[in-house]
Amino acid sequence: MNGAEPASLRIGAAARAAGVNVQTMHYYERRGLIRRPPRSAAGYRLYSAATVRSVRAIKRAQSLGFTLDEIAELVRIRTGGGSIQRVAALATTKIAVIEEKIQALTSLRDRLRSTLKTCACGGDVRRCDVLEGLAE
Repeated sequence: MNGAEPASLRIGAAARAAGVNVQTMHYYERRGLIRRPPRSAAGYRLYSAATVRSVRAIKRAQSLGFTLDEIAELVRIRTGGGSIQRVAALATTKIAVIEEKIQALTSLRDRLRSTLKTCACGGDVRRCDVLEGLAE
């Protein structure tokens, strides 16, 4: 193989190359996150290497915490429907949401640690503070 990307891929090969399943490709099409591909004479969808890169970018954006609605907006911005200021606003909002989640998880961890530290059940499951906390 010479390292060149194929001009078009059928859906199974495109999904594998993008690291998703076929249903994800269909879903992204329905959501308008990727363009509906042309079809071969035999009726197969033919995806470009650019579409595979777009799907990978969508997955990366999801891994950063963006929702599909937010990603749809980012896709619109990238294709000429918005500004860099809007991208910065979306990213700043996402950071704030992440900070809130970190604070909530930190508080939860600290409460659980405190419960374990102060547990005086002496090995008696019926007196376990952790289990009692679940019952409240």
